[in-house]
Amino acid sequence: MLGGALGSLGRYALGRASAGWWKHLSWPYNEWPLSTFAANVTGGLLMGLLMGLLLGPLKGVIDTERARLFFGVGVLGGFTTFSSFSLETVEMLERRAYALAGLYVVSSVILAIAAVGLGLFIVRRAGAA
Repeated sequence: MLGGALGSLGRYALGRASAGWWKHLSWPYNEWPLSTFAANVTGGLLMGLLMGLLLGPLKGVIDTERARLFFGVGVLGGFTTFSSFSLETVEMLERRAYALAGLYVVSSVILAIAAVGLGLFIVRRAGAA
């Protein structure tokens, strides 16, 4: 529960900090849900780093299952936001911004998965060095 609260607080802070970052730009940038996109891609990177550490250098050193539950499920689960991603996509579809919605869905999923892979790669590469 505490991990989820911390993650949600981080997500809220990201949303507040990023409010208006792209508002002065023209379409499609001013319609892009930047804070959700950033939270999900950053969360993917952090999940990759976390799992790389828990499955590698920290395995046997700490209680990795408790760390996974606290940081992975709690903190990162509270930080990333599939429900907001889904709602923003539906809102784009309702505005008939089909290309933007498609780009948002595809780029969010591909980049978040790639970010997890990058996080794992970074930890594994650092451990090999």
